[in-house]
Amino acid sequence: MYGLDINFLKDRPAYQPKAEKKSGAKLPAGNLLPVYLGVGVGLCLPLFVGGGLWFLQAKTGELEQAIALLDEENKKLDAEIVSINKIKEQVNAVKAETQSLVTVFDQIRPWSAMLEDLRDRIPATVQIENVRQTAPTPPTAGQPPGNPAGGIEITGLARSFNDVNDFLLVLQQSRFLKSTDSKIITASLVDAPLPPSRGNGVQIKPPQVVKYTIQSSLSDVPASELIRELEQKGTVGLVTRIRAMQQTGVITR
Repeated sequence: MYGLDINFLKDRPAYQPKAEKKSGAKLPAGNLLPVYLGVGVGLCLPLFVGGGLWFLQAKTGELEQAIALLDEENKKLDAEIVSINKIKEQVNAVKAETQSLVTVFDQIRPWSAMLEDLRDRIPATVQIENVRQTAPTPPTAGQPPGNPAGGIEITGLARSFNDVNDFLLVLQQSRFLKSTDSKIITASLVDAPLPPSRGNGVQIKPPQVVKYTIQSSLSDVPASELIRELEQKGTVGLVTRIRAMQQTGVITR
């Protein structure tokens, strides 16, 4: 059989262990410097954060003022740029008008100079009956525009066909005419015009002469490049104006 062995002595108050007394949190003993440093950092951190925010706000305000000033300067510069562009457009328009006038002026061919040039070049065996200016040839499709100055047509009488050819060769050397466009249009034998006879009615057969027509285009060389020829032909007024425009830079030398 089993026997029960119960120790009742442990239930007596004298045998109970003394309960440990509970106490509050105790500060660690020894060096307290880390504690003080932690407290100091905890107190200074909000100050640093607040100072940084104040500094950033101040800098932000300064930057906003600087941006506002730059915006005003930018608006002023935009207005000045618009004004400058308008002035440039006006200057370009004036330059274009001036250049157009100079181009027209530089294409002037004084008839006095051209007729003087013809008089100096015509052979002794050739006579000129008529000289007239012809209109410029209208441009055709795919071809460059013709000479705006137009052309010239010369009609007259010559002693022979060789004399007409010689006259053409001499005309091709003139700087007032375009040599490549100078050509004989017509050349045929006709009776030479004679004055009416005052005799007893005897008819005299007139000799045969060549009636010719020569056409050419006026030279497209600018008048500013023909100063020497114009001076030789006595065109003083045009030469003086061209030189005045060259001095002012309107026409380049």
